Amino acid sequence: MYDTVAKAFQDHFGHPHTVASYAPGRVEVLGNHTDYNEGFVLSAAINFGTYFLASPSEDTTCRIVAGDLMAEVSFDVSAPNPVTENTWANYVIGVLAGLQSHGEAQGGFNGMFLGNIPLGAGLSSSAALEMCTGLALGKLYGIEVEPLEMAKIGQKAEHEHAGVKCGLLDQVSSLFGQENALVMTDFRSLEVQTLPMGDDAAFLMCNTKAKHALVDGEYNERREHCEGAAAYFKGALSHPVAALRDVSWAEWEAHESKMPALAARRAAHPIGESERVLKGRQLLDAGDLAGFGKLMFDSHDSSANYFENSCPELDTIVNAAKGIPGVLGARLSGGGFGGSVVALIHPRDAETVAHAINAVFEKAHGHPCDISVITPSAGARIVG
Repeated sequence: MYDTVAKAFQDHFGHPHTVASYAPGRVEVLGNHTDYNEGFVLSAAINFGTYFLASPSEDTTCRIVAGDLMAEVSFDVSAPNPVTENTWANYVIGVLAGLQSHGEAQGGFNGMFLGNIPLGAGLSSSAALEMCTGLALGKLYGIEVEPLEMAKIGQKAEHEHAGVKCGLLDQVSSLFGQENALVMTDFRSLEVQTLPMGDDAAFLMCNTKAKHALVDGEYNERREHCEGAAAYFKGALSHPVAALRDVSWAEWEAHESKMPALAARRAAHPIGESERVLKGRQLLDAGDLAGFGKLMFDSHDSSANYFENSCPELDTIVNAAKGIPGVLGARLSGGGFGGSVVALIHPRDAETVAHAINAVFEKAHGHPCDISVITPSAGARIVG
């Protein structure tokens, strides 16, 4: 893929690139919608990602090319404002705007990106694009930014340029991934740790091809209900509550009937998820993959029943997985409303499990799902 985008850059701009970066997508293993509730998440950078190549331009014009579409968007470096057409460019434009708050971007640039993360699969192609953009343009302009600050620049780009009030999970996972390890993030302290996985664990990415569009308000609606529920608990509990992370499952059960029904149901999911992540870490430390997998099934049930961010295609896979030998756990990954299921398996079972899942899925929905083996991989980096 690097050679492909390097040649395309040369052909399109008439000169070679001077800087190149790569950022992976991510799979969320446990901890759904806990990041903006200041909770805990287990995730992994994956072996699918995006390259961003750039060079200085001769004036103040910035030209961005999507390498798969060969579509171009241009703007002046002094005006990194959102665009209403070719809106994929807003992720790049928003990151440039964020970098400019840390240093001066002198002159324009020519840039091209190309990735192999399936779009709409819930594997965060947007965060990968933001992080490789940030690394490449940061090097091009000599603007140095610490990793956590770079993650925040990507998040701000989503908020202000793409219109999605995302948390920091996707960007942190893309930046801090390591080979054969999970990333555990505390989204209050922003402490990031890596947890090695044993040799007998692997993941299947099952892309349903059901497309989600988080900018349609579903994501933002759920976040608003979580914030409203946190405000309720702040007034109802005797201890300090800054976010749903501070509320236990027992406290939720005691107050469920006193809250607005929808807010209570939405809040149940991130409250339960943070507790599952902490328990999951203990099980991983003990080498109990079966116990960890059960938490993944529990997580999906919570998504479907409380947060209602699943869909029939995702439920088909998870329900089938519960009866397929060799599957230890499965759940939706990412924002939901479509996208992918991540399944925990033993590597030796990958082929037979994939065949069994696809047989059930195709019978139910009339087409196969794309299934790939996921390898926890290294995080974003400069590559040239």
